[in-house]
Amino acid sequence: MTSRTCPCGLPATYDACCGRFHTGRAAAPTAESLMRSRYSAFVTGDAGYLLRTWHPRTRPERLDPDPRMRWTGLEILDTAGGSAFHTTGTVEFRASYRGGALRERSRFERVDGAWVYVDGEFPED
Repeated sequence: MTSRTCPCGLPATYDACCGRFHTGRAAAPTAESLMRSRYSAFVTGDAGYLLRTWHPRTRPERLDPDPRMRWTGLEILDTAGGSAFHTTGTVEFRASYRGGALRERSRFERVDGAWVYVDGEFPED
């Protein structure tokens, strides 16, 4: 997948975009970039990355992504905080999949300097 466009929707290859976060070559610099990389991890079935980037206090013991799920696109609806100058942030997004879409407002925090996913709520459309 390295030469293909990244699933997160940014105009870069997977390797130059979210792939570098998945392999540990780089850390997501913002809450939005972490959220995009987590979406890409769902697309690629990278449960290890999803667990590593989940806040320790809310992280499940295991995660088994459904290999039949076909994610088809990501749209960022709103962001608040989450930059290099913040310790918390939120990202609201819509993730489309074959047959529907998921809308979530995700909360992120920094733990030991790295952005992690805390939890999310599902606003009504």
